[in-house]
Amino acid sequence: MHTDVNQMFATLWQDYIQMTPSAARVHKLLGKGKPIINDHIALRTFNLPKVNIGVLAAHFEALGYKACGDYYFESKKLNAKHFEHPDLTQPKVFISELIVEEFSPKLQAMVADLVAQIDEAALTADNFLYSGRHWQLDSTTYRKLLKESEYAAWVAAIGYRANHFTVSINHLPDFGSIEAVNQALKDGGFVLNSSGGEIKGSPKVLLEQSSTMADQIEVAFSDTVLTIPSCFYEFALRYPKADGELYTGFVAASADKIFESTDVAR
Repeated sequence: MHTDVNQMFATLWQDYIQMTPSAARVHKLLGKGKPIINDHIALRTFNLPKVNIGVLAAHFEALGYKACGDYYFESKKLNAKHFEHPDLTQPKVFISELIVEEFSPKLQAMVADLVAQIDEAALTADNFLYSGRHWQLDSTTYRKLLKESEYAAWVAAIGYRANHFTVSINHLPDFGSIEAVNQALKDGGFVLNSSGGEIKGSPKVLLEQSSTMADQIEVAFSDTVLTIPSCFYEFALRYPKADGELYTGFVAASADKIFESTDVAR
């Protein structure tokens, strides 16, 4: 496992921009050459013991991260936790997992087969969080998973890597609101996730979020190559709590819609 938190995020970022070519363009548009502060990253997995939230979280806990919040997404059948580092300038981490047993026996069998193919040693290797797919996957299995769960199909096809990075609007010198960020993105030709409105959340819940729709990239399957959604970029504006400190948690109703940034166009 990594011993340097900055190095780990730098490597996660390099993998992420390979999967999300638009992220580098967003970075340039919003940062205008200045560094961008990353509010959080998100990772996806299945709730099977071999690869559940705890297995992924161990890589962050080894670097001092602590669990800070639990979330449940009923319609998507997901659990999630978020983690924070004692140094609050480090990104927060949001890890979700599919509640596999709530799906059909067919999906359960397909997911179990994928997870069984992961070498145990890979799970604790330095690069696990940006190692991609550890299993053989054909396009028929992908499409069957997609019928039941966009999330399951995404994890099956894309594997272990950052599902998104998040620009901290609070730290963007040239943008005072999420509306201004969204307008700049649209003017730049980026498509925003409009599920539940372009802005998820509100000052009342202390967090406003928006996101691009995931890039479409070519992914190789064992029998063909398909163009499918990869990763997306998120934008977050946090508001102060009663004590004056910025809210650091997440809002389940908003995150529920953000997950749809990787939905497949039908």
